[in-house]
Amino acid sequence: MKKSAQVEKEAALQAANFMAAAARTAPKTRGIDNIEVVIIDDDATKAKLITRMKDISRAESKPSLERDADSIAGSPAIVLIGVKSNPAGLNCGFCGYPTCNELSNTRGVCSYNSIDLGIAASSAAATASHFYMDNRLMYSIGRAGLDLKLFPGNVKQALGIPLSVTGKNPFFDRK
Repeated sequence: MKKSAQVEKEAALQAANFMAAAARTAPKTRGIDNIEVVIIDDDATKAKLITRMKDISRAESKPSLERDADSIAGSPAIVLIGVKSNPAGLNCGFCGYPTCNELSNTRGVCSYNSIDLGIAASSAAATASHFYMDNRLMYSIGRAGLDLKLFPGNVKQALGIPLSVTGKNPFFDRK
């Protein structure tokens, strides 16, 4: 026999896997896949993430990061989606540089990489909703995940999506 807490945690972990698939298969600029996905499903990594979010909050006077950290404490799974910095080769100038070569010589990020991250994260969040998981896109989780080097390679931007299976979504109506 399984009780609610166990079943709900298993459901969140299954949804997280489908979210990773949705992020991977989301449309991408020129078909170039720069997306990386990490699923946090263990208490130790989640505790490090929460601590880092609170440290950033205090160091940079950003109370919203501490609020977000508190709201994810009960999440059975957190999906982090990152994008590698890799110019699309279009020389479009959207990034502020006239050519992709000039962008490559900076610490900047290709605008299309940011767009691809948004599409992948939105696809993942829609998938979570399809499975009736409470969720919310949070830059604060992505920022802490980058600081903790949870991603491989040259991932420069990330967003996090915590999941919840409770009677009320803890990621909204926060203080």
